[in-house]
Formats: sequence, structure tokens, C-alpha cells
Amino acid sequence: MSDKKLHILAIGAHIGDAEITAGLLVTKYAAAGHRATILHLTAGEKGNPRMDHNAYRDQRIEEANAAAAKMGASECIVLDHPDGELHANRRTIDQMCDLIRHLKPDIVLTHWRGSFHRDHRAAYDITMEGGFLAALPGIQREEPAHLIRGLYYLENWEDMEDYHPDLWVDVSDVFDRWVDACREHQLLRGEISFNYLHYYSGLAAKRGAEVGVKYAVTVSLPPISRKRKVDFFPIDSEPVLIF
Repeated sequence: MSDKKLHILAIGAHIGDAEITAGLLVTKYAAAGHRATILHLTAGEKGNPRMDHNAYRDQRIEEANAAAAKMGASECIVLDHPDGELHANRRTIDQMCDLIRHLKPDIVLTHWRGSFHRDHRAAYDITMEGGFLAALPGIQREEPAHLIRGLYYLENWEDMEDYHPDLWVDVSDVFDRWVDACREHQLLRGEISFNYLHYYSGLAAKRGAEVGVKYAVTVSLPPISRKRKVDFFPIDSEPVLIF
């Protein structure tokens, strides 16, 4: 990577999604001096059957801000769309277009489309459609066009249909910081339902073992971006497959 400071934007359907799937990357980039923003499209306020959803929304926003600060993110944005009712319509797509033009991220991380969760599928569509419009100078909005330079889909246990890991990123140096940040969330600690932190810690260890580091995360490229031109075979960086 060059010395240029980048802006990385992690977009999740609910509070907790971005932290558990993109959080290690957010923490890595922030620790390297880059700007990081976390955008939650909903608060995920209906995910605790033991609490009133309005009270839980307030709790989740507090948790999100605390976790983002520990990860080193400079901004934590929570939109007001209802949990379970996220839709890719003109309002949400225009909103995403405006946010991308305002934030001007170089890199965007978000959900893959192959999800069984409707909000996750909507988040994918909103990001893709909003990012497309944001890049077109002919789309007249309050702010000028902005082109995202890198778009990556995150590995999420709910979004695994046709998920194709393309890149492994070593996140060993920031793993403990990320764990500490995720523990700000009651949900991620496994105190409400699924033990998210246990699962994703194990996944990071598994992905790390695959490439010879302690912890790693994978991302998927847009299918058209998987094509790569090389002048010669990159043997210095290729794994040795002859045993």
C-alpha cells in the first residue's frame, strides 16, 4: 500500500454486523493511520426478545459508539430505518448515494447478496445501487460525484450462499483490540442468542491457518473484478502446491 491515507467505510444492515465481519479490517486500517467509518443502516433494535425495542435501540447505539471508538473508527453513523423492514427503494438508494458522496470513501465493505436475511440482501442492493449513482456526474445531487475505488464483500455466516473468498488479510496484530471492542456489545458476547464473538474468533483463526498467519479475514471481490492481468507469473507470492 502507498503512503496515501485512505478512507474505509464499513456498511452493515444492523448494529453488530459491521463490527463482527468488517471490524478486524476497520481496526487494521485505523491502526495504520487511515480514516475509518462504520455505517449501520438499522440499529437492529428488534433482536432482543427480553427488552422493549426502543430501549434496546438506545442501548445498541451506545454499544456501537463504544465499539467504534475502541476500533479506532472516526465516525459511527446509525440510520433510522426499522430493524427487519429495510428496503432497497428510491429513498434508501438516494440516501446511500448522498452518504457516499459526502463521506467520499476509497474502500467500501458490505454484505454479500447471497443471504437468507432480508435486511442483509437489502443492504447489498442499497450499497450497490447507491454507489452506482454516486459515481455518475450526470446524477445531480447536493454534492459532486464520487467513485469508490475498492468494493469488497464480507464473510458473514448469514450471507454464505455463493460466497467466494478471494483475498485473505492478515489481522493478527489487531485481533485482541477487535475482541475488546466487540465485547462492548451484549449481542456479540453471546448473551442473547448466537455467540457471534466465539464464532468469528474461530473463523479468524481458521482463515489465518489457511494462509500461515495467526488470524485473517477473507473478502469477496465483485465477480467482474476477479480477473487479473499479469505480465509474468507471480511465483514469489504464490503458495507452493507441490508436497
